Parts: sequence; structure tokens; C-alpha cells
Amino acid sequence: MNQLESRPPAGKGWRKGGLIAGALLLLAVAGWWLTPRAAPAAERLSQKVTVGSLEKTVTAQGSLAPRDYVDVGAQVSGQISKVYVGIGQQVKQGQLLVQIDPESYQTKVDSDRAAVDDLLAQRDKQQASLRLASQALARQTGLAKADATSSEALETAQTEHDEAAATLRSLEAQIAKARATLRGDEVSLKYTRIYAPIDGTVVSQSYLQGQTINSSQSAPTILRVARLDPMTVEASVAEADVPQLKPGMRAWFTTLGDSQTRHQATVRQIKPTPTTTNDVVLYTVLLDVPNPAQKLMITMTAQVFFQLDQVSGLPVVPLAALKPLSQDGVHYRAQVLVDGKVQDRDVVVRLATRSQAAIASGLKAGDELMLATDSGKSSSRNMPPPPGG
Repeated sequence: MNQLESRPPAGKGWRKGGLIAGALLLLAVAGWWLTPRAAPAAERLSQKVTVGSLEKTVTAQGSLAPRDYVDVGAQVSGQISKVYVGIGQQVKQGQLLVQIDPESYQTKVDSDRAAVDDLLAQRDKQQASLRLASQALARQTGLAKADATSSEALETAQTEHDEAAATLRSLEAQIAKARATLRGDEVSLKYTRIYAPIDGTVVSQSYLQGQTINSSQSAPTILRVARLDPMTVEASVAEADVPQLKPGMRAWFTTLGDSQTRHQATVRQIKPTPTTTNDVVLYTVLLDVPNPAQKLMITMTAQVFFQLDQVSGLPVVPLAALKPLSQDGVHYRAQVLVDGKVQDRDVVVRLATRSQAAIASGLKAGDELMLATDSGKSSSRNMPPPPGG
């Protein structure tokens, strides 16, 4: 056989060598991943202790309303002939706001006055009749003493006198009644002109000029006049937080449109009757806030913070960095890094919130407070890349 014909093809040997080399490379990579390696040391996290301020608060949602306002209503029925003010207008106490058509009430007053005048004229006539009857009775009495008249004539004179006096008393009563009716209708006529009860701002209007109002059932509200300084925040506080609040307590709030401005307020009243919303019991707490520039407006949404306690000038640290030593919420243990070594330090907390604590003793500004270890992130960062990576 020819030697050239018995040699294997060159291409097949090259492919076989490539497969062997690839298999060895995969075994090397798998061996690297499966070889146990020592865990890297945990990275220590710490921060410098700084002096600051801390306050403990109870939060609640609320809305703004005027503290003092009056709903101006109508005490008589009729058509509104004139409204002299509009929403947003400043008014003074005693200023004319609304005129109800007075025609029908003026007619009643005129009729009442005429009735009183008629009764007064009747009284004058009856007084004259009584005087005449008194004179006749006196004359008959004198004649009876002289036995110069009959007993029948004396009795007739007495009866006429008594009837004249009774008629006069009846007229006096009718006059009193007519005058009372007149006064009532004069008051109704007066009520057709509605005046501002206080200085303030017109904040709402329920009826317009030309509309007819009916006050037979209740006094319908036409306008609301309110004083916009001071304002009141009506905050809804959860029943678990209400025992921590009291009148006179300081608070502050921000509005939905201006979360950067703190408005200082004072608790005026905690209403004793709660409301229940979705099985949550809420109590209404009223807070007064000055509003000289009248930037705070009615029904604005307020995020209220009731200030339970406040400290300043003390070291403030994360509460999670402290380990409680007792249930009193005062005694804790901290770890401090000194010259590269961790030392335990007993500390006393003056005030704590859910996330921070103000330290009364045990830590000072500049201490290196240990926070936690971050072994997971450390091992991830220190892991060498795989071969060929």
C-alpha cells in the first residue's frame, strides 16, 4: 500500500486537538468556581457623631377653617331685590348686605298704624261717653240722697256708667294688641334689610339677586361672613395619640401647596365626641393660627405636627445604632471605634423618635459611632473576576 494513502487526513487531527483543549479549559473554569475560598472580612460602617436638635411629634391630617364666622340668614320671606356685596369683599359690622323686597311688609305696617289710630279715636269717644255717664251717675246719686229720684233711675245711671267703663277697657286692650301687631310688622319690615353682624370677609353666597327665599320653616343662609385672622385647623387625630395632647400645646403644620413653610399653631380644644371612618376612631383637635397676611385659605389641607418634646444642643444619632439595655427607653449601649478598635459605650437617651435619638450622656461630638457591618456588599466587591473575565 502507498504510504501516502495510509496517513489520516490533516483536518480531522486538528479538530480533535481543538476539542481536547476546549474541554480542559471548561474543567479549569469549573474548578475555579468550585474551589472553596475564605470569606472576606466584613466591612464596618460608621459615622461621626454630630450635635443637633430633635423633636418628637404626633402627626395628623387636617383642614383650615375660619375661627369666627356668622351665617347671615333671612328672617322673612320674599324676593331679594338687591345684594350689595360679593364673595371676597371686606365688610364692616352694621354694613347693609342684602335688601329683600319690603313692599308687602310696608303695607302691613301702614295698615297696622291705621288700625291703631282708629282705636285711639274710638277710645277718645268712649272716654267722653264715660265722663258723661259719670256725671249722670253723680247727679242721680245726689238726687237719691234727697229722695228726689227713683231707685230705677239711679240703677240705670250706674249701669250706663259701668258699661262705658268696660267699653273703654276693651278699647285699651284692643289698642295694646294693635300696637303689638304693629311692632311685630315693623320688625319684619326691618328684617328686609340685612346688615353685617361682624367685621369680616364674605366667604360664601347661597342666594343671588332676584331669587325668592322662604323663611317659614327655617332661616335660610344667604351669606357667610368670616374673620380670616386667626384661622383654625381642624385636625383628625387617632385615638391612640389623643391622650398625649392637651390644650395650649404647641404645634406646627404645612399646607399641601407649600410644604416648606412651617406655620406655628396652638391647640385650643380637643372635642370629646369622636368620628369613626372605616372602623378608625378619630378625634377632632382645634388649633388656632395667626393669619395676618391671609395667605391661609378656607379648606386648605394641612399636615399637622403636634410637638410632644424637643431638645437641642445634644448629640443626635440613628436609633438603630443603639442596643437597648432595659425597657425604660433610656439606657442603651453603643459601639464606638477608637484607634481602630471597637469599644462598648453605655449611653443615656434624652429623647427618641422612631429613627433618631438625642444622647444625654455617653457620646460626644466627634465620636466614631459604629452603625453596622456590610459583609454581603464587601464580599461582592472583593470577589476576583473569573478567568478570562
